[in-house]
Amino acid sequence: MIALKSIIDTFNPEDQQKFIAYLQQKNKRKDTKNIQLFKLMTHPELDSKSICKHLYNEDNCNAYHALRKRLFQSLIDFTANKNLEDENSIDMQIIKYILASRTYLLQKNYDIAYKILDKAERLADEHLLYPILNEIYHTKIQYAPNNPKIDLEQLIVKQKENQKKHQLEDQLNIVYAKLKSVLNTISYEGKVIDFEKELESLLTDYSIEIDQSLSFKSLYQILAIANISALVTNKYFEIENFVLKSYNILKEKKDTNKQLYYQIHIVYIIANTLFRNKKFEASLQYISEMEELMQLKKGIYHKEFILKKTLVKALNYNYNHQQEKAIELVETIIKKKHSDIESQLDLHLSLLMFYFQKGDLTNAKSVLSKFYHTDQYYIEKAGIDWVIKKNLAEILLYIELQDDDLLYSRLKSFKRRYKGYLKQIHQTRIVTFINYAEKIYKQPEMIKSNEFSKLIKSTFEWTSIQKEDIFVISFYAWLKNKTEENTLYQTTINLIKS
Repeated sequence: MIALKSIIDTFNPEDQQKFIAYLQQKNKRKDTKNIQLFKLMTHPELDSKSICKHLYNEDNCNAYHALRKRLFQSLIDFTANKNLEDENSIDMQIIKYILASRTYLLQKNYDIAYKILDKAERLADEHLLYPILNEIYHTKIQYAPNNPKIDLEQLIVKQKENQKKHQLEDQLNIVYAKLKSVLNTISYEGKVIDFEKELESLLTDYSIEIDQSLSFKSLYQILAIANISALVTNKYFEIENFVLKSYNILKEKKDTNKQLYYQIHIVYIIANTLFRNKKFEASLQYISEMEELMQLKKGIYHKEFILKKTLVKALNYNYNHQQEKAIELVETIIKKKHSDIESQLDLHLSLLMFYFQKGDLTNAKSVLSKFYHTDQYYIEKAGIDWVIKKNLAEILLYIELQDDDLLYSRLKSFKRRYKGYLKQIHQTRIVTFINYAEKIYKQPEMIKSNEFSKLIKSTFEWTSIQKEDIFVISFYAWLKNKTEENTLYQTTINLIKS
């Protein structure tokens, strides 16, 4: 039930209609209940027992489970066929060329076979499809002795060069997967690991260097590795030059839309890095580039990136004196159903922050009420870093609302669950911040003293505002605002611009 439901939940109304049409075409009998089951499963309020009763008017578990298995298989077939039609047309076309050429080679019709293989090679090379290129070269070399027009030595050189590129892509894929696994143990399981040591060790083991021989996928994976490092350490300032330099290498290549999916990812990483480093205008320029790329190839990747793009765009607006524009942008997008749960959660949390900074506590509380799952659920969906930010926002909101019961309940829960973890990962500033927030609530008169102002400044000293993470500054701004005659939003903006 869960596996079926998770697939069906990703279908928008258009996908639902297409799948129903697919089932209608596939069904040979009129009494098949698969369409009825699919329609019932689009209703979130119905559980497994209710659906079974709707279908059979009795507890017919065996028939129900068999029907579910058939529907699951139909969903797999439909998804596979849809992907073949939408995204893998080039791959499939090249594979057809290879299969056709092999038929002609077996028939000893070498001239036609090699013309088809030449066409397949050009397409595969254009789209940097190294595994398929290897198959093409393998076939060409195999039958080269039968065709005197073919330069065997040149083919061998081509195959060896392609194998090097393929091997490098495989190595980067392994490094990327291992680092993602490390990130998951940190962010989603809350374990303490020396991430920078892991990163350095893996890159050394695989001797990875950046040059123009890299594919767009490989360049994306290198930048994604850098982005993971910055995400864990909050040191986006340290990766900015590296990220921009790497992208310049990519842009020097011809036909930069060969691997469009990875190019969009790269531009997103750059836009996010520039935002985290408080370079809002530059970040928005890359967002514009991202929007242009998302329209290419009939917009096949628009749905994939729309939430990520909207999130960074709204954050840039918020911190660049356009808060109302940011709120409107997020309010509009979150009304639409989407399968990217992590980005949806990020958007909701950002909206909560926008309203809180604005001083609109009613709407902030309304957004908070949407987070009705347990912390463990959100750790699995968005990571422990997201959950800690959500808890901090919740505590500050209850302080502003003067809600004693909810505030002390949340404070107790937060300290019990995350205090030890934060100390382990050397984020004691968060624990200190929470302690100050609690003191302010219990002794509001203390914020009027000069001693308090000096105390928080000395406690939260950093190298420079320029190098400090924007979200860390945003939380500190709440404390600083308590000592000023100003709105929280204006204090935040002033602090970032200082």
